[in-house]
Amino acid sequence: MTWSFETDPEWQEQLDWVSEFVINEIEPLEFFIRSPRDRHDPLVRELVFPLREQVKARGLWACHLGPELGGPGFGQVKLALLNEVLGTSPLAPSIFGANAPDSGNSEILAQFGTADQKERFLVPLLEGELNSAFAMTEPHSGADPKTLRTSAELDGDEWVITGEKWFASNARNADFFIMWAVTDPDQTPYQRSSMLIVPSDTPGVEFVRHVGLANEPPGDGNQGYLRFDGARVPADNLLGDRGQAFVLAQTRLGGGRVHIAMRTVGLVARALDMMCERAVSRETQGEVLARKQMVQEMIADSWLELEQFRLLVLRTAWRIDRLQDYKAVRADIAAVKAMAPTVLRNVASRALQIHGSLGVTNEMPFMDMLLHSFVIGIGDGPTEVHKVTLARQIAGRYRPAEGLFPSRHIPARRAAAAARYREVLDRHGIDAARPISANVG
Repeated sequence: MTWSFETDPEWQEQLDWVSEFVINEIEPLEFFIRSPRDRHDPLVRELVFPLREQVKARGLWACHLGPELGGPGFGQVKLALLNEVLGTSPLAPSIFGANAPDSGNSEILAQFGTADQKERFLVPLLEGELNSAFAMTEPHSGADPKTLRTSAELDGDEWVITGEKWFASNARNADFFIMWAVTDPDQTPYQRSSMLIVPSDTPGVEFVRHVGLANEPPGDGNQGYLRFDGARVPADNLLGDRGQAFVLAQTRLGGGRVHIAMRTVGLVARALDMMCERAVSRETQGEVLARKQMVQEMIADSWLELEQFRLLVLRTAWRIDRLQDYKAVRADIAAVKAMAPTVLRNVASRALQIHGSLGVTNEMPFMDMLLHSFVIGIGDGPTEVHKVTLARQIAGRYRPAEGLFPSRHIPARRAAAAARYREVLDRHGIDAARPISANVG
């Protein structure tokens, strides 16, 4: 049996390059680049595009796709280690061709797209020439896709789409949407919906408004509120088979959820670094904060939560590589997705507290981190849903006890042991009913 927590030297060399590249080349752009996916922004063209070329030259572009889907095939463990670094900067995933929702959409296109769809949408998406959005959620709906209402009816050789979509990721910069629509309302709940490719300039597609997060100005933001009023797309814009939306969604969401967790590891580590630096720098009551026991507890708790979370994420990535089946790792993915917002919120809160008044200002990133923790706790399924999934998966591995009492009921186990060793106990004059205080767990 082999067991190792070491990264192979060649990949560690790549990670070291990425770390320096993010710190020295990407992080300074955070003060000037609003969205690295806005190809029409002259700053993006002049400052971001050259960085993408450097990433491609290192063979690190769009690493999320396996070789069977046209990617480098590094595997999820290497991807997890890479995403830890990329998660420290909001611009980094885009510059590495791994930003959501493009990464998940490219997986759907690679696995279910036709040759024509791949040529028209996947290839330019992977080259960074197109941007995409994922349009699933609707204003009335929550986490249950069985309640979605947006419809697509086949009229000759075209789909006619009617309905509304809410919080469509990256809608502002998208050239096309991968959208969820009800195509077969009379089928069972899991066979009534399909996924379609909808170019954003399709007549009948209306941007009701751009939706921003709490720290963004009203009317601004990358999330979209969309209305489809008889929008028509060719029949061959159907992804996969008709009624297969749930199958496609699991392909997309399985990878996307674990990638969120991978990047969250890096963001939590950044918060812990800032917490510790402040703790050893700031003095109060005659000593640095790091000497205060309550601060020490905050540092210790943060480190413990981060390391537990990181190890669970890496083990999940390892299991995906081994099993090559997102469904088989469903419980693990649910676990890391449920942990991500909680760990980030806890560590960012402590870091904010240790920074005092400075921590709540816009001169430090902690309020943004806290907001982000709530965003990732809602996106791709809320935390509560993932906990339910995890609990069901775990409980499903067990069977009810055969008798009235639990299988490890001590009197029953004692009686069974006494029957097994009756001759030996009698020979030594030991009363089998005599209680002992040890070895009964």
